[in-house]
Amino acid sequence: MRVSDSQGIQRQMSTTDQPTIYDELLDLFVGSVNADRLQNFQLSLERQTQLDELLQKNRDGELSATDRAELDEYERLEHFGRMLKARLRRKNGA
Repeated sequence: MRVSDSQGIQRQMSTTDQPTIYDELLDLFVGSVNADRLQNFQLSLERQTQLDELLQKNRDGELSATDRAELDEYERLEHFGRMLKARLRRKNGA
């Protein structure tokens, strides 16, 4: 994630900065999300096909810088989704 520092300079956020941000967002979403809808969420066919193509390019060693950035974003969002589902299960006592 890119953020601006106090002088407006863009920098890459370190992974040690992310847990607090994740926790705040997770709490926000867990308080307002439909649990069944979240647990059953799947990518659209179009997005799943796009992801499958990126994964194949990655296996073949053919990712461009743009492809790498896109795959990284999918991975971050997938990780966030897993954390959100886990937090929701904890909240609901499951």
